[in-house]
Amino acid sequence: MVKPPDRVLLGYLASYDPHVSRLALAVRETVLEEAPSAIESISRGYAVAIAFSFTGKPLKDGFCHIATYSSYVNLGFNRGALLPDPNGVLAGTGKSVRHLTIRNENDLNRPLVRRYLQAAIEQATPPPRDRLDRAAKTPNHRSVPKKATRSRKA
Repeated sequence: MVKPPDRVLLGYLASYDPHVSRLALAVRETVLEEAPSAIESISRGYAVAIAFSFTGKPLKDGFCHIATYSSYVNLGFNRGALLPDPNGVLAGTGKSVRHLTIRNENDLNRPLVRRYLQAAIEQATPPPRDRLDRAAKTPNHRSVPKKATRSRKA
């Protein structure tokens, strides 16, 4: 079960159309189902935003974010430009960020939404197997032989 939304978030979302508020909360729930240990960071500017990271540093280490607009919600991927996008569904032309626009529950329930989320989570946290593989490839001794030294004759 996903933890309930923060009261501050609910207060920020209260100014939106109920359909959009429910949609933002549904997207949040989907993110937290895929990443239950993610830390949320809530902000309000031109849109209500929820950023997700595993470190509490959403700008540096965030893997995705939700931006709530007047009639839709964007699910953004902080390193989305690096995600495989074989169907060309990710929107955005910036250096890093890409997003999916979610206008209704049908958009959210497409299987590709969770696939992109899983890929973004994997980018943010290398799976334990990768760490083990890298450690196994790093020898504890010098892999390059020492340079031979010549003794000088006096």
